[in-house]
Parts: sequence; structure tokens; C-alpha cells
Amino acid sequence: MTSTVPASLIRANGSPALQAVFLDMDGTLVDTEGFWWDAEVEVFADLGHRLDEAWREIVVGGPMTRSAGYLIEATGADITLDELSVLLNERFEQRIDRGVPLMPGAERLLAELARHDIPTALVSASHRRIIDKVLASLGRDRFALTVAGDEVARTKPHPEPYLTAARGVGADPLRCAVVEDTATGVAAAEAAGCRVVVVPSVASILPSPGRVVVGSLEEVDVPFLRTLVAGAHRN
Repeated sequence: MTSTVPASLIRANGSPALQAVFLDMDGTLVDTEGFWWDAEVEVFADLGHRLDEAWREIVVGGPMTRSAGYLIEATGADITLDELSVLLNERFEQRIDRGVPLMPGAERLLAELARHDIPTALVSASHRRIIDKVLASLGRDRFALTVAGDEVARTKPHPEPYLTAARGVGADPLRCAVVEDTATGVAAAEAAGCRVVVVPSVASILPSPGRVVVGSLEEVDVPFLRTLVAGAHRN
């Protein structure tokens, strides 16, 4: 985990206002969920196996250990989890080295959060080496804190990544809004007690209490997030 939280950004717990916003990376801020699937397809093709398109929804958004483990079991590939993880990360890095497209609305939302002086954290299941490469496109200074999947004992869908982010910026998880694109990330955020905005990338996700589903980040702004947190608090 890396943090650059100035004292002025820390909010006192118990405030009814929105205290922080946490954003997932792949498929939420950057259009890279397809990159991961393409990397998996290519690596397994090299191993002599063809991936079933139906498996894409199963592995999307999950930690590397879960996704890679599932694909090894599903294909019967003769490779260890550690070996496969290295190959997938290398293939993914080759793709993002050629550029990382931002999701529609991502640039505007990040700029708006900065203008309103709202502590913002990037919380991803991706490893630190991947996050640092993507930050070159997103802008490292956009985030008070970044949490990588290989820096926590239990990554998504466990709440630890989001609880870590909340502690890092001095916020109450109940006063934090999370933007996610997968069921795995949503489960992690909700287990941490955060209010969730879902922008589905691959698999559809239904709305529920404390969770709003939107079509894109173009529908998300600071008043929207403040209303989400305030409304959940009243309920």
C-alpha cells in the first residue's frame, strides 16, 4: 500500500458527510478487463488449451489466485499457479505498455473529486507492479492512497482492501462511496460497510439497498455520491 495523505484530507469519524471515495481500477477507471481475458486466452493457447468464453464471467474481477486456479482446473493445464501468475502478469504488462484507455467519464470524475478536496483511493486486486504501470496513465497524484491485491493478506471479495483504504485516509467505511464493476469487488465493498456504485463491465449486477447500478461513470458525480452516502445513513 502506498499513501500520500496530507493532514488536511483526514476527516473526523462520525461526520454525516461523504468522507472518501474508493475506486476499483480494471474495468472501472481503465478499460482493461478485456486485456486480462485476452492475456488468459493467449497464455492458455500457448499451453495448448482453448478457453471457453463462458468462463470469462467466472474469472472477471477476481484475485489472480482464484482466476488462475479456476482456469488451471477447468483446462487441466500442466502448470503451477505461481508459474501461470507470472505468465499472465507478463502478458498483461505487454498490453498496457502500449497504452491504457480510460473508461468514459473517468477523467472528469477524478478531476471533480480533486476539485472538491475529497480523499480518493485506488483499490485493486491487481498486483503493485501492474498498478504502478497503470498509474502512469491515470495520474499518481490523483489518489491519496493506492491499495494493491498483493499488499493485503486477503484481497477481494474479502473486505480487507476497502477497510485498509478507509483506515489509510482516516474515514469511517460507512461514510465512504465505492465505485466497482464486478460482483467480486461489490462484495468486498459491501462487506466493508461502504456504499457502492456499480458500473458493470462484463457481467450484469442488480441494484440492492446501499447499492446503485449505473450505465457509465458519466452518470456519477460528487453530488450523486454525497446523496448515496447520506441516503444510506438516513436509512
